Amino acid sequence: MVDVVTPKKAPEKDPARRAAALWATVVAVPVTLIVGVVAFLTIMPENPDKTEKTAIPVPSTPVVMDAPRLDERTARVCLAVTSQLPEKIRDLPGRQVTAGPEQNAAYGEPPVTVSCGVPQPIMCTTPEDTTPGCVAMDTELLIMNDVCWYAAPGADAATITTMDREVAVRVTVPGSYENPAQWANEFSDTVVATVKSKAAGTMPSGCE
Repeated sequence: MVDVVTPKKAPEKDPARRAAALWATVVAVPVTLIVGVVAFLTIMPENPDKTEKTAIPVPSTPVVMDAPRLDERTARVCLAVTSQLPEKIRDLPGRQVTAGPEQNAAYGEPPVTVSCGVPQPIMCTTPEDTTPGCVAMDTELLIMNDVCWYAAPGADAATITTMDREVAVRVTVPGSYENPAQWANEFSDTVVATVKSKAAGTMPSGCE
């Protein structure tokens, strides 16, 4: 007796399943492309031609500053001030000055400058005082780290000057720097350590 082997029929393919697989492939390819494009745009700079901001190089040339002649006592105090100034403030390195290193200092580019022994702003004596240059009585003075400062805004720079010290110290901050008073405050500790406060009764009212 001969055994007859009946060949097995290949399983019929389900048309519905095949169609679903084709649609999955069709959908998957665009999705993959979209994900790739999104990832590329995410890591790509907004403007390839726009370079990152870099710090302005600090010139090797000294900063031009005036050095008015000081009396002996003021010169001694200012020498104490400049000798105690930091070598840098934040990320601004110290720079040479053209005149009076014993009373002047500068940092960074554009330079933040420090001048000691400068004329101190005078407070107006009454609300109606029209003396040229006097500081209005209702002006808000800034007390920072135990130093009383007067901040005068300018077109190109702010000048912040001590109002409560026997010898005045002025910090000039170019307009390109934000929060100029905070830059002046970088020197408050040095001022406290080297310059005496005014005597009682001579202090501007806004500093008390």
